[in-house]
Amino acid sequence: MTVEIDDVQSGAIRPRPVPYVGKYLLLRVDDRHAGRALLRQLLPLTASGLSGADGEHDTWVAVALTYQGLRALGVPQESLDSFPQAFREGMAARADLIGDVGESAPDHWEAPFGTGEVHLALSALSSDEARLEEELGRVRAAFRGTSGVEVIWEQEVRQLPTGRTTFGFRDGISHPNIEGIDLPGSNPGEVPIKAGEFILGYPDETGHLPDMPQPDVLGRNGTYVAVRKIHTDVAAWRRFLRTNSSSAEEEALLAAKMVGRWPSGAPLELAPEHDDPELGADGHRNNDFLYRENDDRGFRCPAGAHIRRINPRDATIIGDARMHRLIRRGTTYGPPLPDGVQEDDGAERGLIGAFLGAHLERQFEFIKSEWVNDGNFIGSPGEKDPVAGHHGGTGSVTIPEKPIRRRLRNLPSFVVTRGGEYCFLPGLRALRWLAELED
Repeated sequence: MTVEIDDVQSGAIRPRPVPYVGKYLLLRVDDRHAGRALLRQLLPLTASGLSGADGEHDTWVAVALTYQGLRALGVPQESLDSFPQAFREGMAARADLIGDVGESAPDHWEAPFGTGEVHLALSALSSDEARLEEELGRVRAAFRGTSGVEVIWEQEVRQLPTGRTTFGFRDGISHPNIEGIDLPGSNPGEVPIKAGEFILGYPDETGHLPDMPQPDVLGRNGTYVAVRKIHTDVAAWRRFLRTNSSSAEEEALLAAKMVGRWPSGAPLELAPEHDDPELGADGHRNNDFLYRENDDRGFRCPAGAHIRRINPRDATIIGDARMHRLIRRGTTYGPPLPDGVQEDDGAERGLIGAFLGAHLERQFEFIKSEWVNDGNFIGSPGEKDPVAGHHGGTGSVTIPEKPIRRRLRNLPSFVVTRGGEYCFLPGLRALRWLAELED
């Protein structure tokens, strides 16, 4: 089945550029007419499909809306009621389910996340700062003279000079192979996943059409996005590695065992003993692996490692990994912690994560509750993702070794949720329908 690619926002399916710069904006709509007028101004700026993949137009804007934003625009109640419960409730109301507790709880979130005031979310990404500023100028022009809509939050993101995350690891390597879209997945061994797992209006892995917001024009070619601002406690990460290692080499291996890749991006499955920068930089090889045939027990890449939890591929687990696949994108904010520093400098640093799929509950929420914050599916109940899990100083991580496994205890939390929202990323026809609503 062919996807109506020209009606799908680029932000739904295109991997982010490398390198990248960008900005995220959150808006509140105080007047529905002003909100609709703004959408009409933004429509020509909103890229669709895979346009720009040739590198000449690699800057694009995406527009998403929260449930409260759809209400603020005056969407009819019967349409609002057709959205799934998780989306209607919002991320803050689902915090306990997805593990946003303790210092990550909504009570501690950065305003305006979780307040109900976030109505529209805009993102602009580019591989070139000058082109990004040019596109942002057009976005600002769309606001000019528009009262009744206010920008209430902004966040700049950019790839660090190292090309890695604040934890020091290359990111943005994995992208699913989606049936009906002319964009090869990053793993040539992955059987194409049904488009309906990611884009509404097409059959999913069950063979059925996912429930879709109504009317059809509103839901078709849209998807859901869980937007997250995550602070990374790099100093705590470094202290934990140093405390549990006797050399720099052991530190590097322990970090790789917790992540599932070396800092260069080379996967443990293909480079189990040492980092291999050449492999990590090779986009044709650095994601070309599966688990079951050679490493089902996790002696190379532990079953509980971050990348193996988020995407178990063909590993033996409880459940079907293909039913929970996500499009995952991370962009970095804030300065890196200087090399060697093990005490926090007070700077805000981390990532803005965007997790896309057609099923909020059985994709994003399932992964967070069952794979990140529990270990039942790999036979380790209560053991959380060593990198992304909420540990609070009491966590543990198991590393299979011969003749006896290694278990490390008293893990702190290395990430803290600063805020998040559930958004709907409509197709372009849906954006036009929203812009032309009448009272």
